[in-house]
Amino acid sequence: MGFLISIPGIFWLLTSAIFFAVGELFSKTWANSPSLIEVILLLLAYSASSLLWLPALFQKNQLASTGVAWLILGTLATTLLGILLFHEKINLLHGIGIFLALIAMVLLNI
Repeated sequence: MGFLISIPGIFWLLTSAIFFAVGELFSKTWANSPSLIEVILLLLAYSASSLLWLPALFQKNQLASTGVAWLILGTLATTLLGILLFHEKINLLHGIGIFLALIAMVLLNI
C-alpha cells in the first residue's frame, strides 16, 4: 500500500482519465464499426480507469472532491477526443453546456 500512496493523487487521477479517454476512443470506434476486439479493449480500458482512481481516493479519502476532480478530467478528455480526433462539431449551445458543466464541477469541488 505504501507504493500507492507514495505517488501523488493527481498522477492517479490523470492516469485514470487517460485510460477513460482510451475507453471512450474504443467505444466510438466500436460504434462506427462493431467488433469483439473493440469491446474487449474498451472493457480493459474502462476497468483500468476505474482501478487507477482508487489510490487517489485512498489518499484524500474524500469521495465528493476526488470524484468531481475525476469528472472534470474525464469530461475534458472526452470533449477533446471528440473534437480533435473525431472532428465532431460542437454548436454554441453545446459549448455553453459543456462550459457550464465544467464550472459546476469546479464549484462543487471547492
